[in-house]
Amino acid sequence: MIGEFDVGGVLLSSVFVTGVIALACAFVLRRLLTWAGAYRLVWHPALFDLALFVILWAAIAALPFPAPLAR
Repeated sequence: MIGEFDVGGVLLSSVFVTGVIALACAFVLRRLLTWAGAYRLVWHPALFDLALFVILWAAIAALPFPAPLAR
């Protein structure tokens, strides 16, 4: 995905936008995994969190976002 997102006249990089979305999803997923007790099975929680973030970011970046409307 290449391009920018127009947010109120400010152009934001698609890398930044997808990274923020992935970070928010990772926070929510981490809370759910902590609540479920899944971190008891994880050897290194920080590495697991990083891998989770990278996987989420790649998945979100691979999604086809709709093209902005022409003015």
